[in-house]
Amino acid sequence: MRFVELDAAQLPRSLQDVDLVSINNNYAVQAGLNPAVDAIARENAQGPWVNILAVREEDKDKPWVQQLIDAYHCDPVKAFLDKRFKGAYIATW
Repeated sequence: MRFVELDAAQLPRSLQDVDLVSINNNYAVQAGLNPAVDAIARENAQGPWVNILAVREEDKDKPWVQQLIDAYHCDPVKAFLDKRFKGAYIATW
């Protein structure tokens, strides 16, 4: 067995030349792959590698931060993700 390191953006193009590849969701989707359908395995949605919203320490208690979180963690955003990305991206809230 031999491991070859490639730039993440090159991974989808290497599929025909390798036995196994681990591709970040954004690169897979940009290459026309659907991780919900094409992947043989996926990371747990409750795992440590989900995207996060982050603000500066001095802004964390400002009202707009909670408004942003509430706007992002809403059913219309979840519905958009489901419709637009067909399961490739999973809302973890």
